[in-house]
This record gives sequence, structure tokens and C-alpha cells, in this order.
Amino acid sequence: MTAVGSQTLNLCNSSNLDFSETFYAKSKSAKVAAVFHSSAKKLGICGGAASKSRFSTPIKAIEASKTTQHQANQVECNSTGEILTNDSGKNTLQMSTVGNSSNIMWHKCSVEKSDRQELLNQKGCVIWVTGLSGSGKSTLACALSRALHARGKLSYILDGDNCRHGLNRDLSFKAEDRAENIRRIGEVAKLFADAGVICIASLISPFKKERDACRALLPQGDFIEVYMDVPLQVCEKRDPKGLYKLARAGKIKGFTGVDDPYEPPLDSEIVLQQREEICDSPNALAEIVISYLEQKGYLEA
Repeated sequence: MTAVGSQTLNLCNSSNLDFSETFYAKSKSAKVAAVFHSSAKKLGICGGAASKSRFSTPIKAIEASKTTQHQANQVECNSTGEILTNDSGKNTLQMSTVGNSSNIMWHKCSVEKSDRQELLNQKGCVIWVTGLSGSGKSTLACALSRALHARGKLSYILDGDNCRHGLNRDLSFKAEDRAENIRRIGEVAKLFADAGVICIASLISPFKKERDACRALLPQGDFIEVYMDVPLQVCEKRDPKGLYKLARAGKIKGFTGVDDPYEPPLDSEIVLQQREEICDSPNALAEIVISYLEQKGYLEA
């Protein structure tokens, strides 16, 4: 049970949670607190009844209908099957230039996000876990993924270090490369969410500008920021990778929290606060996030 002001809440029972306003939820040991921020702008959840499949007829039938319509209009296609002209001779392709890529076109598929969500019986989203090194981001991510799996929900973790073993192996820890590391993970997380998967991105991501850029990639409500609010001295005392020791010795330059800044989030959806060395178990922290997901309808289509 959790005390919030004069009201007692059970964090494991989502029906007792009221997200209509910001509130702090502290654990029994009072060593960790969760803060949930809610606004109509942030917490709009796509789906519900509108998410039900639109396929009242088989896809092949739909495609056949499209083909018949194209033939009726006497369209002309190139060797790849792309429509070039219609009966009026106008070009129907919508070409774009994005970044350094020109003459590209977004190809829309008849199977959309809502259909994938219905198949999985969940809503795709990104849970972005940020905090100092040693704050417990990866540990929380694993506990959360395990808890979701136990509930029959599909999730995937994009861990900062793991992504540097493959996707971002060409990036260093220079400022510009760290920014690109976050950008790439944000783009991949967006794809997972669009697939209907609950994507858990776990990385320091020290700057608000870069976190906000990742938030902007997704529809409102699909980006859930979880801030591991753990004091530097606690993280440094843990030092699970020995990185703080190396940074203090001058062997690592630009290390967040030592000689590089960390900008704490000001409006995270969930804040997990710890002010003592002994904290609640990762499973208990994961349940706080699970309660939020349940209340906001992410665990059903």
C-alpha cells in the first residue's frame, strides 16, 4: 500500500490509480518514490474501438479492387509496378527529400499500426528510461520486460551499450557521436512502437533537447519517459562498470556526472526517486511502470 497525501493507494491495483493530476507515490520502505505526470496533450492513447481491424474483406480482394480501378483509369506503370500517370496524364507519385536522401517515396501498406496492435492485444509505445550511469536503468528495463512477458505482452529492450555492439558500433563517445547514438535508437524505437511492440529504451541520454527530439518522433502519448532519479553519490558508490573510478582518474573524458553535465527531465511521465543506498527491488519498480501502462490502456488493444 502507498500513501499519497491523505489517500492510500495500492500500486499493484491500477483501478486505484488516478492519473488526472500529478501525484507522488512512495513505496512502503519510503526509499523510492514514483511521480506520474499527466496531461491531455501527453497521454492521448491511440486505439480502442477505433483500433479494430478494418479488414471486412480479404486483403487480396482489396488489392483486386484497386487493380480494377487502375485498369479503368488506364494508368501507366513502370517496371517496378509504380503508378506513373493517370488518365489525365498527371504524375501520381509523391516524391520527397529527407535529409540527404532525395527522390524517395513513402510506401503505405494496408496493414497499419492499429491492426498489429489488435493482433498483439496491446498498444505499441516507447518507454524511455533515462538517468545517470549506475542509476539502475538496465536493471529496471530487464525487470519490466520480464514482467510484461509474464503478462503475455511483447516488449523489446534497446540498451545503450547493447546497441553499440552492432547498430552504433561505428560511433565513439564524442559529443556528436553520442547525439547520433540517441537519434538512431530513437528512430529504431519508433519502428518497434509502430509494429505494436512495447519498446524499452535504456540509455543515459543526458540532454533534454535529444530526449525531446525522440519524443517528437512518436504520436502524442506513445513516448513514456521514466527518470531514474538517483543521486550522483549513490550511483558513484555503486559504480557497477568501474567507469566513475576511471573518470575520476582522468582516464575517461566527458563522462556524464563527472566532467559532463546531465540535464534532469522536468516533465517525465514517471519519476523513480531513490535517496538511500538500499532501494526497492527492480520488480517493485517495474510494477510501478506496469501500473501506469495498465491505467493508460497500453496492455490491451
